[in-house]
Amino acid sequence: MGSPDDDNLSRKQTHKSINDQTKYKLKSLVLIILTNLFTIYIFTRPSLNLHPISKYDSFSDSSFLLHELNATMKQLETSRSQIIVLQQQLKSTNQLVNELLAQLNILNQSINRTPDSTLLNFNDLLDDLSNEAKLALGPHKLPLGYSPRSGTDEVYASVGGGCLMYKEDLAQYMTYRVGKECPVDDVFAQRLMLKGCEPLPRRRCHPKAPVGYVEPTPLPKSLWSTPPDTSIIWDPYTCKNYTCLIERRKFPGFYDCKDCFDLQFREKTRWQFDNGGLDFGMDQVMATRRQGTIRIGLDIGGGTGTFAARMKERNVTIVTTSMNLDGPFNSFIASRGLISMHVGVSQRLPFFENTLDIVHSMHILSNWIPDAMLEFTLYDIYRVLRPGGLFWLDHFFCLGSQLNVTYVPMLERVGFKKLRWNAGMKLDRGIDKNEWYFSALLEKPIS
Repeated sequence: MGSPDDDNLSRKQTHKSINDQTKYKLKSLVLIILTNLFTIYIFTRPSLNLHPISKYDSFSDSSFLLHELNATMKQLETSRSQIIVLQQQLKSTNQLVNELLAQLNILNQSINRTPDSTLLNFNDLLDDLSNEAKLALGPHKLPLGYSPRSGTDEVYASVGGGCLMYKEDLAQYMTYRVGKECPVDDVFAQRLMLKGCEPLPRRRCHPKAPVGYVEPTPLPKSLWSTPPDTSIIWDPYTCKNYTCLIERRKFPGFYDCKDCFDLQFREKTRWQFDNGGLDFGMDQVMATRRQGTIRIGLDIGGGTGTFAARMKERNVTIVTTSMNLDGPFNSFIASRGLISMHVGVSQRLPFFENTLDIVHSMHILSNWIPDAMLEFTLYDIYRVLRPGGLFWLDHFFCLGSQLNVTYVPMLERVGFKKLRWNAGMKLDRGIDKNEWYFSALLEKPIS
């Protein structure tokens, strides 16, 4: 990303380029006009080619006079034709003048603006927002004044750049009664997050509390127990109890992580076995590192937290990110005694560099993510992994045409070292779809 000085220099160079082009056009215009005026003068002044006729010649030789008259008329006819051409040229010149005047007007407006005034300031971005939204976003003056650590005397709230692109939605989100119960707007808020308004601004209201709340199930039993229905607010979801969520896998229709809430179904066996193909076993992956050196990590888009549960059984602490897509995924993860984070894939990972032993992601990182965003995400994963840390890319979905052209080169650019790589065609929709999965165990090299 360029510095502000680079941006100002670029704008100055752009203004200089526009100035130079306009000056050149003006010089050309003046030259054309002067040339045309001089030509008109030449062809409309008394002809230098007409010889003076003496009284004697004019009276004594009428044939000579007639000859001279005819020659003069021919010259006048030629001059008229040239004048018509010049009038057409002047008409074209007039059009050019109008175009140049329009460009000069644009240039003057550009020159009259200072480089900084071409950018909206923060207060401009907050226009049309409620006072509560403006208060939440800042800026706020530091009580102790200028801070050498931050280099400023004020602080702004951390808010996603997309928030200010959806001001009406942001204004709606920030509409509530201060100190009272927040609106139950989880679906609306999450949709705003998925647009890039992440993180959302803080609010000064209380979330709705579940009625009849009971204490959670103690560990380790909680890892494989379904929590009570009274542990959460069901208003945002289609299902209104956990029984509905567990049974959902039996019914047609698409749901995110459709069978994830049934802990006695496929969740019970995930990562327990290694089939030598796309399904890597957890123990086999951990065996690639010295025992005890995989201690902390991250699961991106971890559904209901089963990866973290299996890792906890192996004394590894995993933070799970998840979204609540028509299901209480984050609440369910927490009920199992695991750490959940309600963040999407567009947000910078909230970990310091060179700190995590392992990062895992299953299905979430796939070809639905724009290439540029995906590459930034992969670099961010590389950033937070310690040297020698593992990146377990589990069942990455793509088309066959993308595999070697887009994603293999992308992973190589980021700098990961391949420890294991398996690819296989996804056949449930037919071979003609050319859909593929690949699973990869990658290492951040030790330099």
